[in-house]
Amino acid sequence: MSAIQHSTRVGIIGGGPAGLMLSHLLSRAGIDNLVVEGRDRESIHNTHRAGILESGSVAMLRESGVDGRIDTLGDEHSGIDLRFGGESHLLDFRELVDATVTLYAQNEVFLDLSLARERDGGEVYYEATVDELFDVTSERPGFAFTDKEGARHEVRADLIVGADGSRSFTRRWIPEEARTNYTMEYPFAWFGILTEAPKSSPELIYARSDRGFALISQRSETVQRMYFQCSPETDVNEWSEERIWEELQARVAGPDGLELKTGPIFEKMVLPFRSFVRTPLRYGNLFLAGDAGHTVPPTGAKGLNLAFADVKVLFEAIDSWNATGSKALLDAYSDTALKRVWKAQHFSYWMTSMLHTRADATPFENARTLGELESVVSSEHGKRYLAEAYTGWPHA
Repeated sequence: MSAIQHSTRVGIIGGGPAGLMLSHLLSRAGIDNLVVEGRDRESIHNTHRAGILESGSVAMLRESGVDGRIDTLGDEHSGIDLRFGGESHLLDFRELVDATVTLYAQNEVFLDLSLARERDGGEVYYEATVDELFDVTSERPGFAFTDKEGARHEVRADLIVGADGSRSFTRRWIPEEARTNYTMEYPFAWFGILTEAPKSSPELIYARSDRGFALISQRSETVQRMYFQCSPETDVNEWSEERIWEELQARVAGPDGLELKTGPIFEKMVLPFRSFVRTPLRYGNLFLAGDAGHTVPPTGAKGLNLAFADVKVLFEAIDSWNATGSKALLDAYSDTALKRVWKAQHFSYWMTSMLHTRADATPFENARTLGELESVVSSEHGKRYLAEAYTGWPHA
């Protein structure tokens, strides 16, 4: 049986937030595109992932006509609480850099975008398996996939975008001699929970203690997300609710008597992470965006925001090429996107190394790190740098 043939301007492999946002922007500009995603919609929406959106990411959702719920469900925050030595230091982002961030879970961002694509008649195939790319260095590259009914499809496009996440299938098609991988492994992970409890603090708490790092984050008025540093080999089944709360409380304990609000825990997970960058983000007419090209530790809250930043640069390049025929911005895409990627890699590494403890750290290293934290919170320039990076650098 012959394959079903498709011809489009841009073929997008990956229908998470990055792929759907690119598809949405392209469609609004009148640029034909097709999206293929391996997972089903319900699985993606029900995979709970944290989301701290920079002001630029929030603006993309609002200004592009995604009729989502970020204005009703999103929780705007104007700072974070940097806590060490048992003492809290509030960094007021609005006062420091006139910017905020918004807590809005990544799976909710996906839902808004998937509904927008459905509303606008977008061509999106869920539960579809891509198993081949071909002619990626030609003027009409393509890929083949099998849909959820078992039918075979072949897509020909002018450009192919790999936005298929950290286990990207598309990036494997870039030859070894045409790519460079940069990787940083970390000797720890995060033990994460979702709990039915009220907020413990108006702002997120980033805490460093002798026992390790903890993040007291939020989800809603009644559901909270919290993490503490652990070994990547940690078994969640060995941790009772009582033990988890004791550990979290110990990580934030101090002379001010800060007490976490507790409640039933309904989800536990261990989240390993690493720093990774693939360069370049282009091979022929195949372009990588989001986690397919780079991942960061969650400490800097940059993952989804970097994906949206890639999409912004790539959309503007495609839009320019479609309107003028010039590929100048497309040719510059990788270099342009990587400037922000490396800034975010530095910030994420810095936050991670400054707030986590290593089992092999010397007394000097631990004392030096506390000095580093003190230097940040006692300097207007230090606080402003952290605030600017956390809320998102302006787009050039």
